[in-house]
Amino acid sequence: MKTIIEPFKIKSVEPIRFTSLEEREEILKKAFYNPFMIRADDVLIDLLTDSGTAAMSARQWAGMMDGDEAYAGSRSFFRFEEAVRSLTGFKHIIPTHQGRAAEKILFSLVGGRGKYIPNNTHFDTTRANVEFSGAEAVDLPIVEGRQPSLLAPFKGNIDVAELKSLIERIGPQNIPLCMITITNNSGGGQPVSMANIREAKGLLRQYGIPLYLDACRFAENAFFIKTREPGYAERSVASIAKEMFSYADGCTMSAKKDALVNMGGFLALNDDALASQARNLLIVTEGFTTYGGLAGRDLEAIAQGLEEVVDEHYLTYRIRSVEYLGEKLAAVGVPIVQPPGGHAIYLDAKQFCPHILPAQYPGQAIVCELYRVGGIRSVEIGGVMFGKYDQNGKLVSPPMELVRLAIPRRVYTQSHIDYVAEVVQEVFAERNKIKGVRIIEEAAVLRHFTAKFQPLG
Repeated sequence: MKTIIEPFKIKSVEPIRFTSLEEREEILKKAFYNPFMIRADDVLIDLLTDSGTAAMSARQWAGMMDGDEAYAGSRSFFRFEEAVRSLTGFKHIIPTHQGRAAEKILFSLVGGRGKYIPNNTHFDTTRANVEFSGAEAVDLPIVEGRQPSLLAPFKGNIDVAELKSLIERIGPQNIPLCMITITNNSGGGQPVSMANIREAKGLLRQYGIPLYLDACRFAENAFFIKTREPGYAERSVASIAKEMFSYADGCTMSAKKDALVNMGGFLALNDDALASQARNLLIVTEGFTTYGGLAGRDLEAIAQGLEEVVDEHYLTYRIRSVEYLGEKLAAVGVPIVQPPGGHAIYLDAKQFCPHILPAQYPGQAIVCELYRVGGIRSVEIGGVMFGKYDQNGKLVSPPMELVRLAIPRRVYTQSHIDYVAEVVQEVFAERNKIKGVRIIEEAAVLRHFTAKFQPLG
């Protein structure tokens, strides 16, 4: 088999600023050891997120020049609407400036005290919007999904037996909807099988509970179904995606992921009454219904991106490039979530630094060391992002402590990824010298974005 190459040519480049070890140590200190507070110009390889960091195509840029900026009834909105509807099949397509805005609208309408929102695993903004409404976010990953080193094809699945138990325990009237995140970001970027989506829908239908998808990485999930699930190898990614959406009653999406754009999102659904309420709230918070907080050029770019992302040459390259990094790390013993996910490699911080207690945030400590040693910016997905305090003020850590190396789409070449592997390997070789951190300042919600830290020892 020949080398899988990037299915594109580079037309424009952006220079990278190199920093010294001493400079990075001072930058870390001034940023209070939080990568979100580091200026992008001071980052060599930026793996903080794959959200809004993609390189857009020539056709997307051409579409932006053709964007119709009319306040109401923009031509670009109708192209966007058709692209989303053709892909998802949903009746109502509501644009928003990004995914969390769609979540905010949806859970403001269906959430509230006494309500429960089950999910395979909520990611940070989804959980925050559920809880801000007063509802409770309930994670129901399968057992395999909590075991980082275990090799299994669909570790992102929702536990249908646990979902049934939850419904029967609290009553279907208290569950306004169930959500499945594809791929399961908090669970290591692991995919969800079609069989699991279908089974969950069948159960929910019995109780009259709608199913929604968090669809920001729908194309990557569909590609995993094609390559791993029996019966789908000969199907196109687009047709697999359409089948996934056919089992759902609606979805939220950050277009900043699999629509290959730098800004945008949408809420799509079939419920007429809920869509009417959502549009009214959209006008209050985001903008008129045919732009939803986006410029016409953004709507054009999303429409084009949704066409490009289901190209199987692109997805083969995308999934393989992430897998390549995972293989290089695993080959030298670096503990990662296996198998590699679609958009990121997740380091298992518990195994990487077993000498650091969960209350000392091993993931955050590794994040800081990756930047210090090699200028790589990553993000902790563990006790900082999802930890809570009990009634005695003691940290309650999530099941897994991870560090995510999220790969922006169409941005870095193989040599960049080789450099990332070398830095991670160097940090791993000296892991016993890494010390934990403590929080000295934090916000009540989504604290990982703005928290300030101090190294221990």
